[in-house]
Amino acid sequence: MSKIKCIIIEDEPLAAKVLSDYILQTPFLDLQATFKDAILATDWLRDNITDLIFLDIHLPKLKGMAFLKTLVHPPAVIVTTAYHQYAVEGFDLNVTDYLLKPFSKDRFNKAIEKYLAQAPAVSSPKHTDELLETAAQSPAQHERIVVKTGTKVKIIPVQDVQYLAADDDYVSVFTAEGSFLKNKTMNFFENTLDPRQFVRVHRSYIIAIQQITRIDPYEKDAHLAILKSGAKIPVSKTGYVKLKQVLGI
Repeated sequence: MSKIKCIIIEDEPLAAKVLSDYILQTPFLDLQATFKDAILATDWLRDNITDLIFLDIHLPKLKGMAFLKTLVHPPAVIVTTAYHQYAVEGFDLNVTDYLLKPFSKDRFNKAIEKYLAQAPAVSSPKHTDELLETAAQSPAQHERIVVKTGTKVKIIPVQDVQYLAADDDYVSVFTAEGSFLKNKTMNFFENTLDPRQFVRVHRSYIIAIQQITRIDPYEKDAHLAILKSGAKIPVSKTGYVKLKQVLGI
């Protein structure tokens, strides 16, 4: 299955490592190489093709923006810099996004979402499905849920998930932004998500432990979990036993 090929051009070792770690944690990204200056990257690009460049602005020998102007058919570029005043110039050169150092994994994910929304190759349903399947098979799946909305790909960090609900042949993933459909089963998520953070409380519901505000009795041998969002989730007898174990009650 095809992945998105990318390179890093960054002279600060710590910044390069952070980017490298984020890329390696994203299952559909393939880090081809890392360069300390743009001249080395230019030489490499003469013989190689990449889809996406993570480009620092302040580089030795050849500055990032000057490097961009030398590329006749540039790939997509996500600019990284500690200087916000370069954002306007970056967008004038049609960069995909602008990451202001230091940036979080969540902000990195948003930049990748923006790339996926704009990249012509990803507009192909087949290619999008391949990326989603690659993401689903990764051990890092427990850190994020990758869904397709139209032709776009959305990355949902698991800490943003409030609960999941069975929805015919799909699972609805509920967040503060709304709900998103994922073509997987409840069993898949029960076996994939961290059991210390998520509990299947009912055959049709999995809830995030941190979202629970209280548990109320409801009918015989049943309960309702009240979430921070106000959602009321049915808890079966078996689910209540699981909840008590996780919560230590």
